[in-house]
Amino acid sequence: MADLIYLAIIFLVLALVSYLAGARGIAGLSMEIAKWLVILFVVIAIITFIL
Repeated sequence: MADLIYLAIIFLVLALVSYLAGARGIAGLSMEIAKWLVILFVVIAIITFIL
């Protein structure tokens, strides 16, 4: 489960670097991937705590 947070951080850093380099399309896509990884992590964490 920590791998999801690790991947989300990697995609967030990739988005920030891409944004600073001027590649807005890649930055937006990376942010979307990072957002969905964090959401998936939260859902799995809630399910784990309930069970």
